[in-house]
Amino acid sequence: MTTLLQAAQAKLQAVTWREPAQADGVVIVSGADLTPQPVSWLWSGWLARGKLHILAGAPGQGKTTIAIKIAATVTRGGLFPDGTRCDRGNVLIWSGEDDPADTLLPRLIAAGGDPSRVRFITGAVVNGERLPFDPARDMSGLVEAIEPIGGIDLLIVDPIVSAVSGDSHKNTEVRRALQPIVHLAEAVGAAVLGITHFSKGGAGRDPTERVTGSVAFGAVARVVMVAAKVQADDGTDRRIFARSKSNIGPDDGGFVYALDQVEVLPGIEASRVIWGEAVQGAARDLLTEPESPAEVDASGEPAADEFLRMILSDGSPTPSKAIKDSAHEGGYAWRTVHRAAKRIGVRITKDGMAGGWFWTLPKMPHAPEGAEHANSQRVTPSASSAPLVASSGDLPADSEAVE
Repeated sequence: MTTLLQAAQAKLQAVTWREPAQADGVVIVSGADLTPQPVSWLWSGWLARGKLHILAGAPGQGKTTIAIKIAATVTRGGLFPDGTRCDRGNVLIWSGEDDPADTLLPRLIAAGGDPSRVRFITGAVVNGERLPFDPARDMSGLVEAIEPIGGIDLLIVDPIVSAVSGDSHKNTEVRRALQPIVHLAEAVGAAVLGITHFSKGGAGRDPTERVTGSVAFGAVARVVMVAAKVQADDGTDRRIFARSKSNIGPDDGGFVYALDQVEVLPGIEASRVIWGEAVQGAARDLLTEPESPAEVDASGEPAADEFLRMILSDGSPTPSKAIKDSAHEGGYAWRTVHRAAKRIGVRITKDGMAGGWFWTLPKMPHAPEGAEHANSQRVTPSASSAPLVASSGDLPADSEAVE
């Protein structure tokens, strides 16, 4: 019977950089000779077998911890955050940043994973010399190393730029460097999850465009996922894990998550991810804020303060969404608006357990002249007169927290 090793090596020879055993020339294939195949999902809509995926975000958002949580789910055959169950499988991790023994393994244990189903790539031996792993050189050897463990279902590459030996900002070099990993995924039927950072100064752009380095990282990946800290309508911070791009399934939606620190063994602590509720919408809407304009106007007063006074001048409760939409149009970052709300005494209350958040500005004897007229011109929220059910309370103390 054909072994996994033989099958994988045969497929690698058919799809990779090796010299084909046929005459030189262009290879074409007829559609009639192909059989349509469905996408094989490890996690439906999120991780596909035989495909490359990217998980990007700013530093400190727990990207590696999220990846380890996903790995733990695979090793245990557990539940993903959407409630779907995963078949139990093996995971391979190639990390150029974190030590397996003191960082990655404790996080796996904290996430409830099975250590016996996780392997770590630590290098390669070439002509008796121990060298760093190089996917362009060592892919065939990796297939041989995978065979005895019965195959893998997930390969985590952290960071994905480790696979690029050339300039990570050049499309051709990035595409060439990623191909061996893509071919490995196809050959062994594993989902590949590469981790990377956001580039700086990209607020307001599509999250996929913010992936650091060449655009080829996001282009080659079939699914791009992002993780970020955003500000909720009540002024508190929350973390969102979302799909930013998918060529093979839905490209929106996500989940709230939190990071927690736990003791996994005496004297050993590790971070873990705790999944929260599902969220709807495009990643750009869920994660980004417009760039903030000047914080202070010509008179020396914070411009956002005047903006809020005009919006809330008539004293009626105004839905948070209406304020957020108007702030976006005016070029005000949501955090800037929250800081202004605290300065001028805005009260934020909730309309019952299932209702939305409403903003109210108490009567101000120094309200700017003509503010009511300005308010009617800049925003007219349809539910601004909705009754408040919850008792009013002060703006949360952590509304000024900055990532």
